[in-house]
Amino acid sequence: MADVRRTMSRQVRFPQVLGPSDATPFPGGSRSRVNRAGQAIRDGNPSEADISVFDEWRAAHRPVLNTFQAILRMRTRGSEIVVAQRHKRRSTIVGKLQRYPDMQLSRMDDVAGCRLIFKTVKDLYDFRGGFHKARFHHERRNELDRYDYIKRPKSTGYRGIHDVYSYDVNSVVGKPLKGLLVEIQYRTLVQHAWATSVEVIGFITESQPKFQVGDRRYEHAMGLASEILARVYERTNGPFPDMPDRDVVREFQEVESEVSLMRMLRGLNVANTQRSSNRNAILIFPEVGDLEVRTFRDATEALRALFVFERERPGIDIVLVRADTTDEVRLAFRNYFTDAQDFIRLVDFGCKKLAGAQPARRTKGSSGRA
Repeated sequence: MADVRRTMSRQVRFPQVLGPSDATPFPGGSRSRVNRAGQAIRDGNPSEADISVFDEWRAAHRPVLNTFQAILRMRTRGSEIVVAQRHKRRSTIVGKLQRYPDMQLSRMDDVAGCRLIFKTVKDLYDFRGGFHKARFHHERRNELDRYDYIKRPKSTGYRGIHDVYSYDVNSVVGKPLKGLLVEIQYRTLVQHAWATSVEVIGFITESQPKFQVGDRRYEHAMGLASEILARVYERTNGPFPDMPDRDVVREFQEVESEVSLMRMLRGLNVANTQRSSNRNAILIFPEVGDLEVRTFRDATEALRALFVFERERPGIDIVLVRADTTDEVRLAFRNYFTDAQDFIRLVDFGCKKLAGAQPARRTKGSSGRA
C-alpha cells in the first residue's frame, strides 16, 4: 500500500475544489471513469489521469460534508451532543479498495463522514429517530437496522450505528454533486472510547483489530472489553452475550496481559494542541516525532492545504477533520491523538464491577434503550 501511496503522491495534480463554474456531469467525469481510476489504484498502476480523477472525486465530497454538518449542528443546537466531520484519508481509501476487490470507488459510502457522540444510548436513538423525520430531499439509502451495531455488535466488538445518505440538490452549483454519499455515525461516549482505543492500537502496533488484521489477540481482547463496557454502562451486550460476567473479565485479563494491552495504552503520550477558534484541523502523522496539527479558519483553504501536504509528504498519514473547537476535535478524534484514557478508566471500573458479587443488570439482546 505504501508503494501505491508514493506513486499517487508523485503523480497527483492539485484538484479543483468545485465551485459555480465547475459543471462536470459527475466529479471526475463520470461514475464509470471514477470506477476505472479506483481499479487502477487497487491494481497499483494508476496513471496521472487516474490520480487526477480520484482527487477531483474525493475533493467533491467536501461541500456535501459541509451541508450535512450544518444540518446536524442546527438540529443539535443547545444540546450536549458533539458533532464533528472528517474527510476520509487517501491511504484509508486505498486500503479499503484493496481489502474489498469488488468495491466500486464511486459507490464507497464513507469518504465523507459526520460523527455524533451522545451521553446515552437512549439519547442516540431518540435523536436518530427524529432526524429520520427531517424534511429534506437527501435520501437515506439503508434500511433502519442494517447498520445498527448496537442491536447486533460486530464480532470485533464494534458498537454504534451508521446511516448512509445520498446528496440531493437542484441548484446549478450543486447539481454535479447529486448522488454523492455521506455516512453519519452515531455513538455514545462509551462506544466512542472503545472505538478510539481500537484505532490507537492500529497506530502503535502492527495489528489492525478494526480490520481483523495482525495479532488476533488484540481483536479478542477488544471484543471482550466491548462486552464489559456494554454490560456495565449500557445494560446490553457485546459480541459475547452468553459468557458469564466473571468469565468475561477473567478471559479479558488473561488475553490483555499476554499483549500488555492496558500497560501499553497507559504509557501513551497525548499530543498537545493549542486552543484555537479555527474549526478545520489537518493532523499529520510523521514516521518519527510528534503529531503535527495545522488549523485553518476557512474550509476551502484547509482542503487545498490537505492536497498540498499529501503531495509534498508521500507515505505520511494526513487527515482533515472539523469540529467547532479544538476541544471538540480532541473528543471526536481522540484516536488521532493516541488518547485512550477514557477507555482505560471505563474498563478498569467495569472489570471490578463484573468480577464482584452483583452482576450488571441488563437485558440480553436489548437495544440498550432505557
